[in-house]
Amino acid sequence: MARVIRRIVKIDEEKCDGCGACIPSCAEGAIQVIDGKARLISENLCDGIGNCLGTCPKDAITIEVESVDEFDEKAVQEHLDIQAPAEPVAGCPGSRMRALSPEKPTGTAAASAGEDGISQLGHWPVQLTLLPLAGPIWTDADVLIAADCVPFAMANFHDRLLSGRTVAIACPKLDDTGPYIEKLTHIFADNSIKSITVAHMEVPCCSGIVYVVTQALEKASRGDIPLTDITIGIDGTIKDERNTL
Repeated sequence: MARVIRRIVKIDEEKCDGCGACIPSCAEGAIQVIDGKARLISENLCDGIGNCLGTCPKDAITIEVESVDEFDEKAVQEHLDIQAPAEPVAGCPGSRMRALSPEKPTGTAAASAGEDGISQLGHWPVQLTLLPLAGPIWTDADVLIAADCVPFAMANFHDRLLSGRTVAIACPKLDDTGPYIEKLTHIFADNSIKSITVAHMEVPCCSGIVYVVTQALEKASRGDIPLTDITIGIDGTIKDERNTL
């Protein structure tokens, strides 16, 4: 790849606190939070325009002129095809990556995530489209891939399935699942994931989420990751639970 003298984003890791506020402003998806710090994942993805300038509350981002890889629009498009299979989300503050600290449920709170329950969500966002390809949420993680409707049907979803897990939600019926397979392939291949639990409704179309996950595991050559398949009934009860590894 050709090296050229041009403008490029620089991130001061000493100042960066990993808040992710810069990510939505980067239309090329060149910045991700990895190991708790915002990082430029590839020089050829950064156009050097600097839309991310001013979004950082720690003033950790600057623009410098250096000898770097040439900006590659084709590489950007390929990268975005993996990152964003649905509508573009750049510029949405709600997509900023955040780590949460849920409390351990006890007593009545452990029985339900209802009015008096305790949320067990450990990060935001949760939609698969918006999640990064790498970072702390995937490190030594027990991962839950849940169909969109599962939390609505299952009263004790937080305590029974979500607690202690990194969650990604998707709809196998209404979404384009091809990009989901590609994205999960990268996530499974490049991160130290300990286990995967797939939760889906009993209706036939919802089992497509299992296909998405198994295809991604196969493409990532990660047959070593334990996989649990859980079927949830429309009445909210667990109809079937099986380990496939």
